[in-house]
Amino acid sequence: MTAVEPHSETTTAATTLRSHWQVYAIEGALLGTFMVSACFFTALLEHPGSPVRNAIASDMLRRALIGVAMGLTAVGLIYSPWGKRSGAHMNPAMTLSFLRLGRIAPMDAAFYIVSQFTGAAIGVALMSVALRAWVSDPSVNYAVTAPGRHGTGVAWIAEFVIAFLMLTMVLTANRQPRLRALTGCFAGCLVATYITFEAPLSGMSINPARTFGSAINANLWTAYWVYLTAPVAGMLAAIEASRLSGASKQQLCGKLTHSHTTHCFIKCNCIQEHSHDQR
Repeated sequence: MTAVEPHSETTTAATTLRSHWQVYAIEGALLGTFMVSACFFTALLEHPGSPVRNAIASDMLRRALIGVAMGLTAVGLIYSPWGKRSGAHMNPAMTLSFLRLGRIAPMDAAFYIVSQFTGAAIGVALMSVALRAWVSDPSVNYAVTAPGRHGTGVAWIAEFVIAFLMLTMVLTANRQPRLRALTGCFAGCLVATYITFEAPLSGMSINPARTFGSAINANLWTAYWVYLTAPVAGMLAAIEASRLSGASKQQLCGKLTHSHTTHCFIKCNCIQEHSHDQR
């Protein structure tokens, strides 16, 4: 498979879509699969008819188990052949951040984002059919994210902070040759930690498309603006903080997974750097 270089802004949308639709479909499928997992494990651990739910009385322990399951799901998707192909953004905020950093072309970023929203909605829809009453039950409620008892202001701040920390981790790990290949593992650990400890504040979204996928199926848009704005603002703020720290842009890779054998759709020089290191 040959490398795909970012193309000029004069490339038409139709030409771009025709050339790269498979990569966009992969991005949608990755997030869709993540949402299938989110609905399944939320139902397994929260639905009152589940024997697992009845066996575990602690809310925090159940959240921790969901967190571990979703963290492992994220890691599996990031390091899958599809994740290596698209870069495994699975998040419009992440894609916009790499666009800001010049690691993805604007037209590609636009199609990535459309695919992410579409994939998330389809993933939840599939589970609403497969599990029917379980997913629609109020205890599961399509795995929606909503502000906790402290309100929308706290939820916005919480989403901003976890997004800021996530991208700070990605930027830091991506610039370290010894850590670069572990970026996806670190991301999975953060997902698990956030679900366990931050979810009571905002539901733990960190992803506008993830929240959209649940909201459109549940027809529940409570404070959706929080999840549309805070993750993007948090990640863009992380970029500015990184620039103020004087971090080098040249060492940055535009993906969450790193392979020395799979050419990347996202702008990346990992293979070239590996070849140089081997000399």
